[in-house]
Amino acid sequence: MILSFLHKWRWPLGIAAAALFLAPAAAWPAEKTGPSSVIISSEGIFVLEIILLLVVGRGLGELLERIGQPAVMGQLIGGILLGPSLLGWLWPEAERAIFSGDASQKSMINAIAQLGVLMLLLLTGMETDLRLVRRVGRACFSISAAGVAIPFVLGFAAAQAMPASLLAEGSERVVAGLFLGTALSISSVKIVAMVVREMNFMRRDLGQIIVSSAIIEDTIGWVIIAITIGIATKGRIELGSLAFTLAGVAAFMAFSFTLGRRIVFDAIRWTNDSFSSEYAVVTVILAIMGAMALITDLIGVHTVLGAFVAGILVGESPILSRHIEGQLRGVITALFMPVFFGVAGLSADLTVLLDPQLALLTVALVAIASLGKFAGAFIGAELAGMPFREAIAVGCGMNARGSTEVIVASIGLSVGVLSHNLFTMIVTMAVVTTLAMPPTLRWALGRLSIGDAEKKRLEREEIDQRGFVANLERLLVVADEGVVGRFAAYMAGVIGAGKPMTVLHAGGENEAEPGAEPNLEEIEKGAEDNREAAKVADEPPAARAPVTRRHGTPVSAETVAKEARKGYGMLIVGLGRALTAKGGFTRRIDEIAGAFDGPLCLVLKPAAAGRQMPRLGPESGRILVPVNGTSVARRGAELALAVAAVTGAPVKMLYVARVGRDEPRDAVSHRRREAVLKDIVALADRYGVEVETAIRSRAAAADAIARQAGRGVALIVMGVARRPGEELMFGETTSDVLQRCRCPVVLISDERLPRDDAARAASRSGTG
Repeated sequence: MILSFLHKWRWPLGIAAAALFLAPAAAWPAEKTGPSSVIISSEGIFVLEIILLLVVGRGLGELLERIGQPAVMGQLIGGILLGPSLLGWLWPEAERAIFSGDASQKSMINAIAQLGVLMLLLLTGMETDLRLVRRVGRACFSISAAGVAIPFVLGFAAAQAMPASLLAEGSERVVAGLFLGTALSISSVKIVAMVVREMNFMRRDLGQIIVSSAIIEDTIGWVIIAITIGIATKGRIELGSLAFTLAGVAAFMAFSFTLGRRIVFDAIRWTNDSFSSEYAVVTVILAIMGAMALITDLIGVHTVLGAFVAGILVGESPILSRHIEGQLRGVITALFMPVFFGVAGLSADLTVLLDPQLALLTVALVAIASLGKFAGAFIGAELAGMPFREAIAVGCGMNARGSTEVIVASIGLSVGVLSHNLFTMIVTMAVVTTLAMPPTLRWALGRLSIGDAEKKRLEREEIDQRGFVANLERLLVVADEGVVGRFAAYMAGVIGAGKPMTVLHAGGENEAEPGAEPNLEEIEKGAEDNREAAKVADEPPAARAPVTRRHGTPVSAETVAKEARKGYGMLIVGLGRALTAKGGFTRRIDEIAGAFDGPLCLVLKPAAAGRQMPRLGPESGRILVPVNGTSVARRGAELALAVAAVTGAPVKMLYVARVGRDEPRDAVSHRRREAVLKDIVALADRYGVEVETAIRSRAAAADAIARQAGRGVALIVMGVARRPGEELMFGETTSDVLQRCRCPVVLISDERLPRDDAARAASRSGTG
């Protein structure tokens, strides 16, 4: 068993061990030749410190993560091992040579650590989902209020009773009590969310209550700690200064979540739309963080509050794509997080716990923190009317301090409120409570069952996670002012409600009069219909999102390509002159589509379809959706269902694979067809749409679609695969449908693939 353990985790153990051996080896020249002969410069020592903290922290973090513990604790423990707690105890010369006590040397690594604090608070704010808090309701407010109040009071009282030797020189007990109370009352959202997500409880009602409560506690905690630091800088409580600080914090929060939110949103959108250089949005986000941190510093509270609030606003920005967020998260997680927690670990000296009195006081602190936090959260859950077992789970889930606790303690140490011994005790408490939380929460959550209503909601959200429309982040619309362009704009509003979009006006048929913007009106009408449908379905309506219109620039391949680089999930094209007489696409459509690599949605009016586009509704003709089991066909079905859910139009799903050519005539193929339609019906249930299904497997796909299209069909929606080549093509079936059908057609394609991949995909597509 031991050999199996060592083999399984040989890499993280090897990385950490190699780095620990590297530390004394690097210090060897200094010990052998004396201080005057050190061959590593101060810059070299700084680089070595960074390397050691990164490698040891990452190696131990990987090891802890593999046994179900948070990786951030490995980074903190890595710093502890490299500091006086282990390396300094076993080989003090090596520890002093690398992590020098020289003020100028320490300032270099501390500067990175202090910047890391701001970056971590920015990331924490970005992960703070206020919409989740609003959705969960009053239970999380009751839990967070009691979960903060009880441990805060216990921590404040403990500071008044502790020996004077644990207080920093010149520090008042009241200020130390405020710090300790905050440290005991705050929870780590990151750790709590990690365990809840790992247990597949993130979308469960209870999991959302636990995470929402941690979010509120985090927010309250950072406001309290910012005010406490403002008091600490004065050395005592002055009512005038305290009133000014409270008024400043209130004004800052009010400005941030009103006018400040709009400023942040506009700054990110303008940067994303105007700059062509890489990482421009990341630069602006960091500048926003710095500006808000400076504002809080000017009003006399710590910069962490500004960074945290900046993160909340940035995280709510509708322009913030997963790609941009991933860029920022990568540098914070890879560099600043290991360095900060490593430096925090270096400041802790666990050897002081060899003193029996300090060891007993540390045990008492852990007990007070754990019992106080559990009792507060449990009482809050009981007051909210939650069942006993769920209240137990809430109490277990809130008892994780993790990274948040270490940040609070580090700030207290840096401003001279906490002594090194008390700092070590708090860090020890943070490690113990954080490592104890995951197994206790897993135990508590494992005892809970699930109700029918919650199960149905989870199934619906599971479909959304795999869906295409639900995960669109931003839309690009190219449309003229004719009937086709207006219909495309309306569809964009229906499926893109709550998502930012950009409209490129393409000159074409029936040009609008100067000043008129019918496309924007149609987008707003579609979005408003979406919100009304959500209210009827008792779902949260989509928030209003910005719609940008590009003026004065002719639409061409160049302008579409330039705009596409800003990041869009889909291009919707609605042009009156899009098809040739033979059912092919015009040169203009080829150029526009060729300039966009992502999914396309083409709104088309074949020559036989007449001059008008349909007004979809319960009394209109049906939406016909051919499917064949491919992912792109499912994408077309989802788009049609999203439109039908808003408009109320009836939907018919037609399975069109041809037996004998596309699939064999046997029981396996029959089960496959049934599985495809069952998946479509489940998707329809998610959107609250009743669908009619049919199978046509003995005729060519185009024939089957054309026959159905002549029976009261108002619109055809097809998922199609792009074919390789210079011209835009989707296969013979699509061409035949566009030539033969007498109703408008919407084509939604997959991403543009390399030539070889596209050829393979085409061979599998039956609707193309």
